[in-house]
Amino acid sequence: MVHQKKKLVQEVSGWLRIHDDGSVDRTWTGPPEVKFMAEPVPPHEEFKEGVAIRDVTIDEKSGLKVRIYLPQLEPDYTDNNHNKLPIIVHFHGGGFCISQADWYMYYHIYSRLARSASAIVVSVYLRLAPEHRLPAAMDDGFSAVVWLRSLGRGHGSYEPWLNDYGDFNRVFLVGDSSGGNLVHQVAARAGHVDLSPVRLAGGIPIHPGFVRSVRSKSEMEQPESPFLTLDMVDSFLKLALPEGCTKDHPFTRPGGHAAPPLDGLNLPPFLLCVAESDLIRDTQMEYCEAMKEASKDLELLINPGVGHSFYLNKIAVDMDPHTAAQTTALIEGITEFIKKH
Repeated sequence: MVHQKKKLVQEVSGWLRIHDDGSVDRTWTGPPEVKFMAEPVPPHEEFKEGVAIRDVTIDEKSGLKVRIYLPQLEPDYTDNNHNKLPIIVHFHGGGFCISQADWYMYYHIYSRLARSASAIVVSVYLRLAPEHRLPAAMDDGFSAVVWLRSLGRGHGSYEPWLNDYGDFNRVFLVGDSSGGNLVHQVAARAGHVDLSPVRLAGGIPIHPGFVRSVRSKSEMEQPESPFLTLDMVDSFLKLALPEGCTKDHPFTRPGGHAAPPLDGLNLPPFLLCVAESDLIRDTQMEYCEAMKEASKDLELLINPGVGHSFYLNKIAVDMDPHTAAQTTALIEGITEFIKKH
């Protein structure tokens, strides 16, 4: 029997390859010095640099998992509601097609946010396209919120880090890039459900993947980066959106004509984080304006002189003073938003 070598059908910016037999290879093939950022960090339940992490399966049937970051508590911590920690539900980016919650690029920034905001971070291992097209990732994100509700109500499962230290009345949704799309979609879905004792206190889309069919000015003028190229925007969304849909779909254009009217959504306060040099800055700002026109509670945080997901690039954070300063400003802005809600 002769085994034919499978043929490469599609490659996307060094991040993803699809073969003629339908198999998907997500091995990083770009510059090797960048590879460490896309490698998994093993969980460690002992505190390292002020944070402990563990992976938990929250749905045995589907295998859905989350990664929990617990910041080290102060010595004078006492177990009462006044000292409970806010909970951040995190949705990773990757254009719905790549990356995992345990990648180093998320570990380095979300362990830092857990310390800065004195918050427990629950990062969801989202299903990926093209094997699992949208709304799969959005269903996973919402399932994580429903799991928190079950913990808060004492139904079945018990997760000590969350049940003992987490404040279910202060749950924030945070997402990077395409994960920012999930912040909007999950918050919109949650607005029509009784989640008590869980209360969504805020949504924080960071450089969300909001786009449209017609190229924006920023897409045509801003420089590309390893974290976002036009090829990634086009190819990943073609693989991730429901078949036959365009980028004007509500998943990628929530303020567009095809989306449910924003003024009819029950949304918590939002902090929209935008990078001045982001390829898709213009469509993020269109979302900002649409939210304001719908009289939604939205704050805007703009980081000047940096591009898409700049804070995830550990090399730039360590080597470039401006990127380091803007990463600190972003963390501080998110921390302030969490503390006042």
